[in-house]
Amino acid sequence: MLMYLWLIVGFVFLIKGADFFVEGSSSVAKLLKIPTIIIGLTIVAFGTSMPEASVSITAAMAGKNELSLSNVIGSNIFNLLVVAGASAVLRPIHVENSVLKKDFPFSIFITLVVLIMCIPGKFHGSKLSVLTQTEGVILLLLFAFYLYWTVRHALRARQWMAEDSEPRILSPLWTILYIILGLAGIIWGGNLVVDSATDIAQAFGLSETFIGLTIVALGTSLPELVTSIVAARKGESDIAMGNVIGSNIFNLLLVLGASCTLHPVAVNLFSVYDIIVLIAVSIFTYIFALHKKTLSKKEGALMLPMYLAFFCFISFR
Repeated sequence: MLMYLWLIVGFVFLIKGADFFVEGSSSVAKLLKIPTIIIGLTIVAFGTSMPEASVSITAAMAGKNELSLSNVIGSNIFNLLVVAGASAVLRPIHVENSVLKKDFPFSIFITLVVLIMCIPGKFHGSKLSVLTQTEGVILLLLFAFYLYWTVRHALRARQWMAEDSEPRILSPLWTILYIILGLAGIIWGGNLVVDSATDIAQAFGLSETFIGLTIVALGTSLPELVTSIVAARKGESDIAMGNVIGSNIFNLLLVLGASCTLHPVAVNLFSVYDIIVLIAVSIFTYIFALHKKTLSKKEGALMLPMYLAFFCFISFR
């Protein structure tokens, strides 16, 4: 019974933490007079990617490095189909021009880069491949370039943004407090949900591999899910979409890059298939977003069963 109680407590902290975090992040954009999409792509994306970073880097240091890759790929597929899909079902998500021209294509490009790095048979015709420490450094350098690119865009955006007309802005002190408390709630709540869900799954006799591919990947994506849904309900669609795309970029470049740099990550054939699925899902979602620059409720409703199909596929596999 205690496992179920901790599961409920975890969800409460996740929801309230996300509420505070979105409010504080939105206030940052208003105080700095920069578009909220930039905050979604940076502060919010970084905050909600911390569970993935924690799990993947810890797994890499412990030598369980295949979990590092499967967690990142599984989380990114979940972000696109479930997080963006569920947010769109609640309220259609407007997608900024900058995301369609810059961030979304960049996320597809880096996924292709990771796929090339993971191609089996790179070493002596083996069925296994390895993401080396050198490749980890390359991913981290791409991440540094993306941050520079995003910050430069934010500084340019300040020059043409109209004076802030929002009715309510938190003070700088309350803004920082909201972000810290919200982030703490998200991380602690996410950890509680993952740990308790894993305990429940083990109690039902599910295998460690299955738990890693499903519960861990889904659990570490809960902050993205809750934060984006809360943002969508508050009408902050820029934060909702920016969080999804930003988190995917952070996961591939920062989380996976740091994991590879600490310890070479083994790649099996299933991971290669999953990366191909991620590329297909990314292109599919991008095509949806291009239509009227909006993810509609119908498109969101179509994306959710797509994830269910993928979940069934990896379960049977």
